[in-house]
Amino acid sequence: MSYPYSRPRRMRKDDFSRRMMRENVLTTNDLIYPVFVLDGENRTEEVASMPGVKRQSIDVLLKTAAKCVELGIPLIALFPVVDSKFKSLDAAEAYNPEGLAQRAVMALKAAFPQLGVMTDVALDPFTTHGQDGLIDDSGYVMNDETIEVLVKQAISHANAGADIVAPSDMMDGRIGQIREALESTRNIHTKILAYSAKYASAFYGPFRDAVGSAGNLGSGNKYTYQMDPANSDEAMQEVALDISEGADMVMVKPGMPYLDIVRRVKDEFGVPTFAYQVSGEYAMLKAAAQNGWLDEKACVMESLLAFKRAGADGILTYFAMDAARWLKSFR
Repeated sequence: MSYPYSRPRRMRKDDFSRRMMRENVLTTNDLIYPVFVLDGENRTEEVASMPGVKRQSIDVLLKTAAKCVELGIPLIALFPVVDSKFKSLDAAEAYNPEGLAQRAVMALKAAFPQLGVMTDVALDPFTTHGQDGLIDDSGYVMNDETIEVLVKQAISHANAGADIVAPSDMMDGRIGQIREALESTRNIHTKILAYSAKYASAFYGPFRDAVGSAGNLGSGNKYTYQMDPANSDEAMQEVALDISEGADMVMVKPGMPYLDIVRRVKDEFGVPTFAYQVSGEYAMLKAAAQNGWLDEKACVMESLLAFKRAGADGILTYFAMDAARWLKSFR
């Protein structure tokens, strides 16, 4: 049927009909809040490149978690900021049962057992060179040797009570070995969210500032293990491998520049698919809003809805608490 009998604008005219035909809806159930945790008591540190984001000690983190529970945010993601004295070539602090991440998990689960806690399984916060793995004499990140440490790290997080371990390192085969180790240590309920399609992106800069790995990395890069931004088919191969090795969920990172990858993953595999609205995306939106160039609330909510439209089941975003408040005000 053609115009004038077919007028799509009829359904757009009124608020009630726009609401009834809305194809995708964002809720607080879709939000995952990433937080940076540091040692000490009653400590916070502003992240200069991420306005509004703070590194926080565990006691302050518990107050943040209480707000997440109140707002209905289901999951919090931990990223430790460790002192330089704990960094080493072998990243041994990563699997210290009394390490910062492990203590944060135990405190969160003791105070808020209903709040999901996810941990980052990667070595960059713990290495003196800022790479996600162990390096050889030439500076190349070694795959199999790194996995041995990642397995120890994942088990230490699971033993501390983490609900989800999230390997973000992009080593080949690490999901299978972590899954096998979780099963053999009776951590059978620990979920794995695999960063399956993690790209060597320029959008990670503020995050590296936040966790203190930027200075260690220096002029180095992560091109030998993170994915080439030009590739899409390769991401499907990575996702397929991680699913076959025992991943419960998969991640695409970064977010908005890679929504085509999110859509492909969801269409081709139909598994729980997550995306990360990374630090650079956050910083751009914040900077534009602070300059009066964009309406922060409108643009943030539109961007998060775009993740849902692309097929994401969950979104890691530093806007999670703001978005949850805004969603609450819509009711």
